[in-house]
Amino acid sequence: MQIAKEAVIGGVDWIEAGTPLIKSEGMDAVRKLKGAFPDHTILADMKTVDTGAMEVEMAAKAGADIVILLGSADDATILDSVRASRKYGVKLMADLISTNEPVTRAQQLENLGIDYINVHVGIDQQMVGKNPMDILKDIADKVNIPIAVAGGMDAKTCAQAVKFGADIVIVGGNITRSGNVTKSARAIRESVDAPIDVVVSKRSIDEEIHQLLMSVSTPNISDAMHRKGAMRNIRSMVKGQKMVGRAVTVQTFAGDWAKPVEAIDIASPGEVLVIYNGSDHVAPWGGLATLSCLNKGIGGVVIDGAVRDIDEIEQLDLPVFASSSVPNAGEPKGFGEINAEIVCGAQAVKPGDYIVGDDNGVVVVPKERAYEIARRAKEVEKTERRLYDEIRKGHTLSEIMKLEKWEKH
Repeated sequence: MQIAKEAVIGGVDWIEAGTPLIKSEGMDAVRKLKGAFPDHTILADMKTVDTGAMEVEMAAKAGADIVILLGSADDATILDSVRASRKYGVKLMADLISTNEPVTRAQQLENLGIDYINVHVGIDQQMVGKNPMDILKDIADKVNIPIAVAGGMDAKTCAQAVKFGADIVIVGGNITRSGNVTKSARAIRESVDAPIDVVVSKRSIDEEIHQLLMSVSTPNISDAMHRKGAMRNIRSMVKGQKMVGRAVTVQTFAGDWAKPVEAIDIASPGEVLVIYNGSDHVAPWGGLATLSCLNKGIGGVVIDGAVRDIDEIEQLDLPVFASSSVPNAGEPKGFGEINAEIVCGAQAVKPGDYIVGDDNGVVVVPKERAYEIARRAKEVEKTERRLYDEIRKGHTLSEIMKLEKWEKH
């Protein structure tokens, strides 16, 4: 309710009770929103796929002005919903999320009596790189009813959407999780009212992944991976260092520093050496190897085991993570292997996996899911920022999270 009040000050026209809110609080969420904002259009995102008339009636009687159905629902459900909407005086929006052949389906929905089309790429789809603009461009001139667009929208993409033909922009996280809701809503309002041509910078996937991972913490990433990915007993040897890079793996044995040093010559700039040493008492790494890494532009080093020359390493300013520091090193015997799958800090690491380290520790991000996990970690970071803002206003974490209500019974 507080977020809605701040958003309205920023110029929001419509207020949506989203599906998760309705699932957790029921129609009471719609009633309270309508009671608090009687002059604003209230949407109930029911995502109805069956019992259309019943759910339209429920939402309408709770105070919704627009009820959202799934565009992929059967025509019989759509038609029954349309009849109910006319009876109860509400409008219908059809959400095209995960709909096959969205252009064709949008035209069919218009013919069935739907009032609005919502071009929507869901949160999970956004995490793997899908973009609502790709669908919007195809559909904009194919229907004669208003088109809404949703899916990770911010001020820039809202302006882009209006240029592409959207009549309505639906914004979630970039307003609701903002540290200043009113300011964020006003920025969206201005971009919609006076859209300008937006130049979207083209970055490679690797560049985007790297930028996202640099902007979040290892706890954010672990949360995005459902509390997985963190190496055990590996800590930063140089405080205040952040490291992101693809793994060059090294399997060696206690104190044998030949393969770790040879891997420096194999690694490319920005990559991270990940070394299994197997001993906290004999080091395969020290100051000379660290300086060699700087010459090659290596992004950092992670060692399941010991390092030495810690005073020199601190001066060299290269991110180095290990389980301990000791004085003694071993011998360059040459046993082991480079760029094989290894286990480091009890985590499996493959060549090319993303390795992220900070003062909290080190996490491994599998290369196959790196983009998705990076995007999800950014969402975790946004949520935490919002929680910090609420706590600074005088609330406690327990109050904000409503722990007693949501704890398992």
